[in-house]
Amino acid sequence: MNIEQIYKDSSALLEGHFKLSSGNHSQFYLQSAKVLEDPKTAKLLAEELAKQIKESGIKIDAVCSPALGGLIAGFALATALDVRFIFAERVDGQMTIRRGFEVKENENYVICEDIITTGGSALEAAKQIQNNGGNIVAFAALANRGFCKRNGTTNSPKENCKLPNNVPLFALDDFTFEMYSPENCPLCKDGSTAIKPGSRGN
Repeated sequence: MNIEQIYKDSSALLEGHFKLSSGNHSQFYLQSAKVLEDPKTAKLLAEELAKQIKESGIKIDAVCSPALGGLIAGFALATALDVRFIFAERVDGQMTIRRGFEVKENENYVICEDIITTGGSALEAAKQIQNNGGNIVAFAALANRGFCKRNGTTNSPKENCKLPNNVPLFALDDFTFEMYSPENCPLCKDGSTAIKPGSRGN
């Protein structure tokens, strides 16, 4: 499966001048919402991701995603794995499990995002599951930005990867793009202005 081509065909691999959630700038941006708006594509990608997890032999009881970006990917993955799905959301800036969702003692969870960058939001959701008695046995995403080590690859995690080294990360592909601090951005120096797409921008 050519994940990069699927993103391109869905107009989800954008090229331009983008301001990322981290504040850094990049010439490329992944907009997974564009991939996931087609239910058939979402189902196809989730089934491929579920296949990796099943082949690992890890026992999964439920999937949890941080809102908002991970919701569709997480629900599709839970469907493919035939397990429960819950989500965590920010309340006054803090990731929280609410809406009556119950985390049972020693349940095994996969934390699923659409895209893993440094893994910060995924880790916040994971800590909420652990605080409620659950176990985190894997992280998962459709796309990995290359800062964290994807299961089955030999690359090393970067210093800014926030995910624990002892829990596997399953993803369909690595998308590694150059990023620049605003003061060192060659796109800014060429006179263009960064835009901020995605759930935290527009």
